[in-house]
Amino acid sequence: MKTKIIVSLLFVFAFVSQTFACEVCEGQQPKILKGSVHGPGPESSVDFIITISAVIIVLFTLILSIKYLVKPGEKNPDHIKNIVLEQNLES
Repeated sequence: MKTKIIVSLLFVFAFVSQTFACEVCEGQQPKILKGSVHGPGPESSVDFIITISAVIIVLFTLILSIKYLVKPGEKNPDHIKNIVLEQNLES
């Protein structure tokens, strides 16, 4: 388990430097996004609206997925999730 975590962290940290903008890209970006990503960044207000709406949709989906993973609300004892849970308890 520890080796998987260490390998995963090394993989993530190997690409951290590539996620930040270089000097050329940083000069092309708007003030809000300076230094955060590669590329020119949003060029108009429509790009900002699209980006903000995508972020809202992703956050909404993330919140709902966590909510239904933590408390799915299924009380039926014949539900398929109980087969998985019972197998894990027996192991």
